[in-house]
Amino acid sequence: MVLVIMVPFCRYQVSFFEMTKNEMPATEVSESASYELAFHVLPTVAEGEVPTVFENIKSVLTKAGVEITDEEAPERFDLAYEIIKYLEGRNRKFTSAYFGWVRFTARPEQIGEITESVEGVNELLRHLLIRLTKVEEAHPFRFHEALDVKPVENIEAEEEKKEVVAEESESEVKETTESTDADDNGEETK
Repeated sequence: MVLVIMVPFCRYQVSFFEMTKNEMPATEVSESASYELAFHVLPTVAEGEVPTVFENIKSVLTKAGVEITDEEAPERFDLAYEIIKYLEGRNRKFTSAYFGWVRFTARPEQIGEITESVEGVNELLRHLLIRLTKVEEAHPFRFHEALDVKPVENIEAEEEKKEVVAEESESEVKETTESTDADDNGEETK
């Protein structure tokens, strides 16, 4: 007995169970792809121990058989918002962390093993593993370099502020001079 499900409201009726695996295009799952593992190291880790944690993360990746292509060592910075993590029997709040990332090429079947291994690293506050697009792969974003760049200042806005301040100063000077002149002439000022 063959069960056929029809979708009556569509323009064309589709039978989902009549398709066979031979009709569907096969995708190649053994091809390598580029991935990025971004992570926050707990701020409670001593600054001298952070490179050791970074090396541990890289060794977890190399043990899984991946090729590391790029990296950015963790550096401390303030978080955009407070992160709460359950540690040592209680919830702890963190407002800063050491952020770093590693890019590597791997086969999709290796990702499960990598995820399990990284979750076992106790010094991590949080981590994220993503597959990179070709554009992201070609143009890595250097987080710590971006923090060092000064934001663009709007020169026009600064000039407008100076003009407003200058106009206010001129009007104050005029008012002061007018009141002084009125006092000199014996008139009362309001």
